[in-house]
Order: sequence, then structure tokens, then C-alpha cells
Amino acid sequence: MNHSEEVAFYNGSEWEKKHINDKFLELMNHVKYVLHKRFLMGIFDSMLVKYGAVMIGYTVVGLPVFGPNREAYLASVNNDPTIITKHYVRNSSLLINLAKAIGRIVVSYKDVQNLAGYTTLIDEMDVVLGDLKNGKFRRTQVTMGEDGQSQQETLKLNDMSAKGQIIVSDNIGFKDVPILSPNGDILVAKMNFEIQPGMHLMISGPNGCGKSSLFRIMGQLWPLTGGTLHKPKLEKIFYIPQRPYLP
Repeated sequence: MNHSEEVAFYNGSEWEKKHINDKFLELMNHVKYVLHKRFLMGIFDSMLVKYGAVMIGYTVVGLPVFGPNREAYLASVNNDPTIITKHYVRNSSLLINLAKAIGRIVVSYKDVQNLAGYTTLIDEMDVVLGDLKNGKFRRTQVTMGEDGQSQQETLKLNDMSAKGQIIVSDNIGFKDVPILSPNGDILVAKMNFEIQPGMHLMISGPNGCGKSSLFRIMGQLWPLTGGTLHKPKLEKIFYIPQRPYLP
């Protein structure tokens, strides 16, 4: 979900649940409508392939004998029933097979659509496998070196089984709290600070250093894997997400 973090910060899960249920009901009604139309279309396609092509073939074959220019055709064969039967059997076989082939081409769009869908899925899987082969699944973070220049540092993985302690208080405090992503990537080994009521604090740093991760841990969106976290109750604190969200 694109706005899952914003929904969690705003505590809008109940509204989102109702919204999703309404959209799901709308989707189900649309699926029923599509299936009904597809059922009727399947009947039409089957009738077209099985009977429509045959009827067209017999109609074309019967034109020389029953059509407007039948006198000229009957005169050319001396009105001989054997010759007429010979022409009828030969031409009917060819024309009916041709009409059936054309009918199959007309209804083959379903197979083409299915093939296009499978091809798209295989292409997406091939792209993902290519990224894994090239090592793009390993995330990197930007750290500042001693000279002030940014450096790329490969993230290390940490054990996520440890649990920290959350204490409800009027202050906001981090004591030996590691900033870890849910995958176990170490962003900050230990974070220590305390904010009293009325104090102002601005946290700055390069992209990927753990600024947003700190608030995700404080809002309990990410697990607390160590240390002690002091924070007010949910009704006494308000988190403003990075992206605006207004349902």
C-alpha cells in the first residue's frame, strides 16, 4: 500500500478498512458483470465458429445453383446433376474449411490476450532475477567521512530477535536504542537523546542515515530491538508523515 506509513501515523486503519471493503464490493460487482458479458460472448463465439462458418460456406456454395445467375451456370454444365454434385462436394469442402479457419482466427484474440499476460509476467520475473544477479537487492546508505565527503557504506545485517523496552512518560527519550530496518540493516548502532516538554530539536543528515527510521521506531511501525524508549501515550503525541495523506 502506497500510504501505509501515513495511515499508521494518522491511526486511520478503521477508515481504510471501510474504504477497502467498499472498493472490494464494487470490484466484486464489476467482476460479476464482466463474467456475465464474457458468458454471453462465449456463446456468440461458439455459435460463430461451429455454425456460422458452416452456414456461410454452404451459402456461398449454393449461390451458383440458387443465385441470380443460376441459368448461366446450369447451361454451362448442361444441367447435369452429376457435375453439379461434383462441384458442390469439392467447393463445399474447401469453402467450409476456409470459413472455419477464418472463424478460429476471429476468436483467437482470447489466446493472444492470455499469451500477452503470461509474457508480461515472465518479463517482470526476468527483470527481478537480473537485478538479483547483479546484486541490486543490497541496499546502501550514505555516510559522511572525516573529510565531509559522502561515502557509500554497505549495510550490515543484525539479529532482529532482541526486544527493547518501551516506557510511557511525558518525555521523549532514546537510551541505547539501535536504529534498525525491519530487514536487520544497521542504520545507527545506538541512539541516545532526551527531549523535555517545551524543548525543540531538529534532526538533520543525508538521505538514508535513519532520520525517518527514528520516528518509525518511536511510532512502533518498526520493531524496537534494544535499549529503552520513553514516549508519551498515543493520544498525547501526533506524528506528521513525510508525504501528505488526506482521505
